[in-house]
Amino acid sequence: MTAPRKHPARRHLTRADLAPLARAAAGGHRTLAAVTRLHGGTKKGVYRLAFDDDSTAVAYVWSPDEDYWDAAPPDLRDPFSHGTGLDLLTAAHDRLTAAGVRTPRLLHADATHTHLPADAAIVEDVTGGSLEEALDRDPEAGAEALARLAEQLTALHAHEGPTFGKVAAVDNGVAPDAGSCEQRVTDGALRDIEEIAVRDPRAAAARDQLADAVRSSASEVRPRTRHTLIHGELGPDHVLLTPDGHPALIDIEGLLYFDVEYEHVFLELRFGPHYDALRTPGLDEDRLRLYGLAMHLSLVAGPLRLVEGDFPNPGWMREIAEYNLLRALEFVAR
Repeated sequence: MTAPRKHPARRHLTRADLAPLARAAAGGHRTLAAVTRLHGGTKKGVYRLAFDDDSTAVAYVWSPDEDYWDAAPPDLRDPFSHGTGLDLLTAAHDRLTAAGVRTPRLLHADATHTHLPADAAIVEDVTGGSLEEALDRDPEAGAEALARLAEQLTALHAHEGPTFGKVAAVDNGVAPDAGSCEQRVTDGALRDIEEIAVRDPRAAAARDQLADAVRSSASEVRPRTRHTLIHGELGPDHVLLTPDGHPALIDIEGLLYFDVEYEHVFLELRFGPHYDALRTPGLDEDRLRLYGLAMHLSLVAGPLRLVEGDFPNPGWMREIAEYNLLRALEFVAR
C-alpha cells in the first residue's frame, strides 16, 4: 500500500458564505435562513439552502475543498476523465432537458466567481427522497418509481450522438482521443490493473491473468458506430423523486454518448435485484462481458486511490473495492 496523501484541513461553506450566491439566485424578496451540507458526494459540494419563506433549493460548488479526488481538470477528449465542473453540468442539463428526461431544474449558474471563489450553481430541490430510499421504505411505491425510471431510460437511450464522449465535448465538436468505446474501456482496464497491483497482493498475483482476460474479452467485441446517450453512473441513489413519485436524475456531469451496454453493466451492479425492471433486450453480450470486468476493475482502482487521501468515510470505499476485486478475480477463476 502507498502512504496516505497529506492534505490541508478542508473548509466547508457556511450560511454566510453562501448568502451572496443565494441572493443572486433568489432575488431580494427571500433571505437565506439555513444551510445543510448534504453527504455522499466526492467531487463537488452539495448544500441544501432553506429560505425564510420555507422554500428550498440546492447549491453545487466546485472547489478543491469539495473534491476528494485530487484529479486533473477534465480532458474533454477523454469520456472518462474527471467528470465534474459547471460546464459539464450545464451541458448535461441542457441535453437531458431537450431529450425530455427529468433532472433538477437549473435555477442559477455562476462561473464568474463573483459570489464564491469557485464555480457554483443553484438547482431545484427535488424533495421526494431518493429511489434507493423508496425501494427500501415502500416497495410498492418504489416499484412504481422504478417503472417510471425505465420509461425515462428508454427516452434517454433513444438519443444518439455522432461520436462517443462527454456531452459537453461531442456537442461542441471535440473528437475523442480513443478509436472506439471498447478501445477506451480496454485501455482504462489495463491501466487499472497496473494501479491495483501495487496496492493489493491478490491483484499483483493475478495481474497477467486479469490483463489476458481483458484482452480476450476485447478481442470478441465487433465494431459499432452507434453511440447512445447514457448517464454512465446511474444507481438508485442518483435518482431523486418528486413528491408525486416521478424520477429526476442527478450527478449528471458524466453524461456521455457511449455504448448502451456500459450503462446496463452499471445499472445491474447498482440496482441488484431490482435491475430486471430496467433490463432491455438486444444488448451485445460481448460488450457486456468486457464492460463488466472493466467496471469491477475501475471500482477497485478508484476507491483505493480515494482512501489514500482524506475522504471522510474510507471504510465504505474499502468495502466497494473489496467487493469488486473479488468479482474481478472471478473472471480469471473460470
